[in-house]
Amino acid sequence: MAEGYLKGRIRREDIITTAVGVYAEAGYHASSLREIARRVGITHAGLLYYFPTKEALLGAVLERRDAEDTERGHLAVPPGLPALRRLIALAGYHVRHPGIVDVYSRLAAEAVSDDHPAHDYFERHYATARRYAVDSFKVLAERGELRAGVDPEYAGLNLVALMDGLQVRWLSNGSALDLVGALRFYLQDLLTVPLD
Repeated sequence: MAEGYLKGRIRREDIITTAVGVYAEAGYHASSLREIARRVGITHAGLLYYFPTKEALLGAVLERRDAEDTERGHLAVPPGLPALRRLIALAGYHVRHPGIVDVYSRLAAEAVSDDHPAHDYFERHYATARRYAVDSFKVLAERGELRAGVDPEYAGLNLVALMDGLQVRWLSNGSALDLVGALRFYLQDLLTVPLD
């Protein structure tokens, strides 16, 4: 029984990995469960055993991304200077793994529509990211590590928007943009202490 469970988990992970690749190529709306099943080497019915709907598979792809970021510890630090350092480390990881950035950016763009199945996920994701950034800037302000006149609310909003915007520009022409350097420059300009 344990062997069957392990095979099922491996198959499930293969499906999610394949879906990431298909979403990166075609986006969510232009992808199909049949194409994903074909690439995995199973039938459409076989895929539906693991993911009964296209939305369920999308949810699993997004959950994996969040779990991988958490597992790498990029966001597992309290707000403040260590959190900003972790966000820079996360950007560095994404530079080394552009497929993650590509899928995320495509899905985020598609999900602006209220009727997209990932719309609520991205709304929650942005709210959480913004809260984490704002809380970090508030901690920095309390410690005197944030430049005078910098509003933590706007700084947090701008940081999240900058990170997403830089990722899209970097995907368009990665060799012409230093994603990590640009992020580091923005953050250091807000601080009264060295970022590193």
